[in-house]
Amino acid sequence: MNSVITAIAAVKLIILLLGGGITYIAFKAYRRTGEHSLRVLGVGFGIITFGAILTGVANQFFSVGLALGVLINSLFVALGLAVIMYSLYIQR
Repeated sequence: MNSVITAIAAVKLIILLLGGGITYIAFKAYRRTGEHSLRVLGVGFGIITFGAILTGVANQFFSVGLALGVLINSLFVALGLAVIMYSLYIQR
């Protein structure tokens, strides 16, 4: 079980680094171009990243069960993907 917890923590760290990187790049591109869709795209990836980290922390430090953690994570992913989808359809 310990190796599974270590693997989950490692994957959550990778999600934080990659999601944070994508969010940063999207906001940097937004500042450079002023395109509102890039800002919304960054928010979408930020929501997904935050949800992944939040559920990992909740599971490890606050004894949130696996099923509830998966549900919360899935809600954040769904919301983040909806925001990303919206960012793809924003008209200038």
